[in-house]
Amino acid sequence: MPPLSWRHHTLIQAVLSRGPLKEKEFQSIFSDVTGKSLVSHKQLFNEYLGKINMELSYVQFELWACRNQYDGSVYYGVINTVADEQSKLGTKYTVPQIAFYKGIIEAIVQDTSAKGTISNIEALNIRLENQGGSSEMPPALKNFSMSQKEKTIHEFIQDQWLCATSDGNIGLGVRSFLDLRSWFHNNEVPSCEVCNEAGIKAELCPNENCTVRIHKYCLKAKFSLARNEKVCPGCDTQWPYVVTKAEAVEEEDTEVHQRPPEPLRRKTSRGSRQVQEEESNEPSSRRFKRSRNNEGEELIGQSQSQSSTQTSLKAKPEALTAVEVNNTRPGPSTRRTTRASSRLHC
Repeated sequence: MPPLSWRHHTLIQAVLSRGPLKEKEFQSIFSDVTGKSLVSHKQLFNEYLGKINMELSYVQFELWACRNQYDGSVYYGVINTVADEQSKLGTKYTVPQIAFYKGIIEAIVQDTSAKGTISNIEALNIRLENQGGSSEMPPALKNFSMSQKEKTIHEFIQDQWLCATSDGNIGLGVRSFLDLRSWFHNNEVPSCEVCNEAGIKAELCPNENCTVRIHKYCLKAKFSLARNEKVCPGCDTQWPYVVTKAEAVEEEDTEVHQRPPEPLRRKTSRGSRQVQEEESNEPSSRRFKRSRNNEGEELIGQSQSQSSTQTSLKAKPEALTAVEVNNTRPGPSTRRTTRASSRLHC
């Protein structure tokens, strides 16, 4: 296969240098570098993603799309698909900061009301000793003060691992939705009944005995058509959803409810590489299993620098040094064989 062109590299560098990009912004860059409109060249866009991911796979990266569950917008970002020991060392965050982030994530996903947020006070009161892997609490965790926690929260928000919601609470950032996708699945975070993604911020079934939860944007898509019966897909309880006039006239093939477009992946068959599109098939879960203490280190694991990534994409896997891997900043894998890692904002 021919090497990546400057157009492919431009797309990669745009995501690496600017962080996760909104769908429209990413597609606008594609149109600018190719001179093609996405409306009439959707297949070309998918071919670009497939070729990029085929090359990125050699350095354990992947260009992925996810939804921000607080507003339903789609983002594109590059993630690390291997949570190895070297990638864990490539982070700018300290051990107490990583433990603090892990505590915030667990507090948010364990909330049975699926609000997807915790208050600032709740975050500051998280006890870091609960995140340690040993019985004896390390001095670094013991001495992590309130002022350090406040500073760390602001840093996480700035780096898009966490976000500050309009009501002043703290939620997950876009990077967390990108990088912790497999972590949510492995820890059995309850998923949305419609899209099968983790239901961090979701609406609950009115029936208290039913565990069904649905993202707000998925709920809108499911019930927007007037002919659709507004009942819970799990227990058939009437769901109190009011369809507005604007929603009632929406076309059935609207893309509002569609899951984020998933990139094409590399598949090896009889010695030749083939590009095919895979759909996520993660099963729906009904409960959250508290993560193991030693997983905290994997939630955040990559460094700031991203400048060396473009030049390394043409190299073979063995030509890429550990420093180059760690300097790219993406996090954990969304593949089934990897676990979550790295860094944060909204």
